[in-house]
Amino acid sequence: MGKTAVVALGGNALTREGQAGTYEEMEANANAMARSVASLMRAGWRVVVVHGNGPQVGNLAIHQEEGTKLVPTQPLFSLGAMTEGELGSIIVMALRRMTDGARSRGAVAVVTHVVVNPDDPAFDDPTKFIGPFLDKEQADAMAAERGWVVKKDSNRGYRRVVPSPEPVAILEAAAIRALVEQGQVVVAAGGGGVPVVRYPSGFGGIDAVIDKDYAAQVLANSIPAEALVLVTGVDTVLLNYGTPEQKPIHEMAVTEAEEYLATGQFPEGSMGPKVRAAIRFLRSGGEHAVITSPELVYASLKESVTELEGETGTKIVRVRPLIAGM
Repeated sequence: MGKTAVVALGGNALTREGQAGTYEEMEANANAMARSVASLMRAGWRVVVVHGNGPQVGNLAIHQEEGTKLVPTQPLFSLGAMTEGELGSIIVMALRRMTDGARSRGAVAVVTHVVVNPDDPAFDDPTKFIGPFLDKEQADAMAAERGWVVKKDSNRGYRRVVPSPEPVAILEAAAIRALVEQGQVVVAAGGGGVPVVRYPSGFGGIDAVIDKDYAAQVLANSIPAEALVLVTGVDTVLLNYGTPEQKPIHEMAVTEAEEYLATGQFPEGSMGPKVRAAIRFLRSGGEHAVITSPELVYASLKESVTELEGETGTKIVRVRPLIAGM
């Protein structure tokens, strides 16, 4: 049996900046993503794909609210389940197209429920951006008309924010593990999974959107997987981002990554969750953690990689090996 990699894709990987989010755009983007997965599978890796849903669940929320005169609106956690189904279908079909001949018996999407703590402080401080970008006038109108909490997202405009509690456990972890062991490529914990809490009567949904990188880490340690791959829009993590001292970093030990987080190198709205998820994965027994672009996923997971800069992403390792002569 090969090793297992959990590959986490952002919702922006399916609806890219500047795109409207049509089905055709998402399908084309999923095909590109599936090629990276196929390269891993041909190298002997078993793969679980986790995806974000920020743009899609925000758009669906607008659909819901615009249609209130005709149909009842659904809670946010239910919209998360809907996007899990929609995006899971798109990704599964792309995987089936692109993994023909790879080591797979098929691809399957699992609507995944992720346990959170109802007392998580995130419920008092919404931070997760969802939906389209708005200008200041639109943001103020949405806040007044619909009760949205709206915050500025970098310098690109304003977006709705919702609570993003920490994932505690994956209810379907055993089922996902069984599917992987049967050779299936599994799409799971889409959008971070459907957030649920334990009530006296059993588990039930709660309105939130879980960060997909944290959900991917919990899932990866639960299966367990040997590798966690956090796919983003850049080849490597950058130190001193946006300054004249900006530079890529191709490898850092867990302790170095923790120090960089403590000094503010990786903001929460950017690389922070990815670096933190990688650290947690390794601290909990994982073997390989990588942050990179889709094009460098395969190269970054090779056991022995070239030392030429620019050909791999960023690896986070438990301990960096000593260099001879130093």
